[in-house]
Amino acid sequence: MPNRRDVLRAGVLLGGGGLLAACAGTTGPGLVRGDRPVLTHGVQAGEVTADSALVWTRADRPARMVVEVASDPSFAGARRLEGPMLTPDTDLTGRLRVPAAPGRTTFYRVGADGAEPVVGTFRRPPTGAEDVRFVWTGDVVGQGWGIDESRGGMALYAAMKARDPDFLLHSGDTVYADGPLSETENLPDGSVWRNVLTPEKAKVAETLTEFRGQWAYNLLDTHYRAFQAAVPTYASWDDHEVTNNWYPGEVLTDAKYAQEKRVDVLAARAAQAFREWMPIEGGRIHRRIPYGPQLDVFVLDMRTNRGSNPDALAAPSTPILGEEQVAWLLDGLASSRATWKVVAADMPLGIVVKDGDTGIEAVANNAPGAPAGREAEIARVLTGIRERGVRNTVWLTADVHYTAANRYTPERAGVAADPFWEFVSGPAHAGAFPASPLDPTFGPEQVFVHAPTRADVSPAEGFQHFGEVSISGGRMRVDLRDATGASLWSTELTPA
Repeated sequence: MPNRRDVLRAGVLLGGGGLLAACAGTTGPGLVRGDRPVLTHGVQAGEVTADSALVWTRADRPARMVVEVASDPSFAGARRLEGPMLTPDTDLTGRLRVPAAPGRTTFYRVGADGAEPVVGTFRRPPTGAEDVRFVWTGDVVGQGWGIDESRGGMALYAAMKARDPDFLLHSGDTVYADGPLSETENLPDGSVWRNVLTPEKAKVAETLTEFRGQWAYNLLDTHYRAFQAAVPTYASWDDHEVTNNWYPGEVLTDAKYAQEKRVDVLAARAAQAFREWMPIEGGRIHRRIPYGPQLDVFVLDMRTNRGSNPDALAAPSTPILGEEQVAWLLDGLASSRATWKVVAADMPLGIVVKDGDTGIEAVANNAPGAPAGREAEIARVLTGIRERGVRNTVWLTADVHYTAANRYTPERAGVAADPFWEFVSGPAHAGAFPASPLDPTFGPEQVFVHAPTRADVSPAEGFQHFGEVSISGGRMRVDLRDATGASLWSTELTPA
């Protein structure tokens, strides 16, 4: 028998009672075929509503997806549902919306034409005053730091799972399609980081197959796969699902992109792979997640409709959400009757994130005074929130590869908007970076930050983070946690 590293290099997973073969051409050249299909990358759930959820899996060959749902892990009296055919058209992945079982927790079991079944769970939103707990983070397998099994793999996912959250908000950079992996990386202490490799992670992604392989790679990790089976995910995207700091219409000059330099073409392929490999449905990324009487979540898409990065530095006004999304967000916030309205943004509002010397990647343009560039559109959102009488908004984000708590007082800076908090957390498994400066336009104050003092610090040195939100009795507690799950800082917010 091959050792586990050889198995992983060939695209084969250990679990579910034996060796799980992965499809050749997506996760490696090896293909182990038995006499029945194998579910190669576990199961995932997402887009949970009051009465159903979207369940995902992937097989090693064409097969019919089948899901059973029940109220307990014995699957006594389970309801059986027949799903779609898993075919090469969708990289042998498939999704099925399944009804929730009675009670808050649903156990589901996925099979395919006799495949060894894989079990997962999801928890439906509360209907009353039950407590809610969720986590958020971003940035997975970035800066060349892949799965090193000798160092425990993506251990942060085990820490998040141990918190028993209702769901995960994945705030973008779900993969690094522009970040090839090497077999080894030398660390400052003289030790060596050893990456599990697959062919698709050896170069920047350009073809659809290469983009698909980015998400397949993450599911090789034991902790990641176990978390996805236990906790539903609501995913957004940012830049690295395609390429660093991209915007629509951009044409790349980087020589690493030898086959395709048109970002719009790369983005279309990345979007297809994202929708095939993540438990997401519908035609758009921005969406509202009603989660009981205490919480509504508004997931933003700050990538698809943005203007160019150079314009964000020079123009009086540059979109980052677009007119339709701005109207959708303000209307949704105004109509929400939930106690707390969480805005899940894939980029921060007041932290300066540059794109070289001539562009701005995030919102803040690093200049005091009246809002300009992308700040102008965000100012419309913030003033619109006040004008419509919306209360208790909290912004969550990742992107900058450290964790921080920023309190905003826009009026202090001359913007007619209410005070609010923005909490930042990440990376989940990527290089960590020093804290960036704050732009004064919306009146931010950095109350807490945990970041290294040098760039691209490996996961081996810590500085991997996730955030946790707990809502009980109408009050919201926010914890910023490290990769062990320890709380580095917390605060409790009282609703207006």
